[in-house]
Amino acid sequence: MHLKRVSLPVRHLGRAAAFYQEALELPTVLDGDRATVVIGTSQLELRPSSGAVGSHHLAFTIPAGTFDRARAWLTRRVPLLSRDGVDEFEGPPSWNSRSLYFDGPENAVLELIERRGLPGTTGEGFFAEDLRCISEIGLAVPDVEDAVRRLDTAGLEPYGGSSGPGFAAVGGTDGLLILVPEGRAWMPTTDRHVSSVPTAVEAVGAVPGTYRVGASSNLTVT
Repeated sequence: MHLKRVSLPVRHLGRAAAFYQEALELPTVLDGDRATVVIGTSQLELRPSSGAVGSHHLAFTIPAGTFDRARAWLTRRVPLLSRDGVDEFEGPPSWNSRSLYFDGPENAVLELIERRGLPGTTGEGFFAEDLRCISEIGLAVPDVEDAVRRLDTAGLEPYGGSSGPGFAAVGGTDGLLILVPEGRAWMPTTDRHVSSVPTAVEAVGAVPGTYRVGASSNLTVT
């Protein structure tokens, strides 16, 4: 599944857009009541909402073999998030990945993830254009296992055995929906809890249609 477009509510549109444009140097267009950020082959839409609470989670795919270069690029721009003094995290064995987490606007937990099974690059250095796509979007759901069953009708299955009542990753190497219960804290923090505001996701997948994810978020598959 490829995450083509993710639409997120934010409390302060201008500040959130400025973060992606200035700190991460991503192409960003602010147009009235929304901003569009281009992240490789994905788009992130930001829209204002005074009721937006909690912390969003997004991950961005980087090419295999660029982890150290991506770290150097990222640490010049934003603080990394850590747990117990560790700021590089291996994914589950079946994921064959490793990640860096960092501060985003409005306490968002953002992530660069190297999926070693995806293509690498022969270039040198690391630049904003090396961010390939939105790799993950975190969604709060009242019942994780029920949400997994709903998404099965879209042809989406748990990824790498990552499914249980407290956490499920649904999709594939190219794109994942991270489903967690309302009130859960995002890794690696203990105090940044998942946002439960409505989120819209457009993806390219197996079974076209619009699917309700939890109580208020929708997935549109084309």
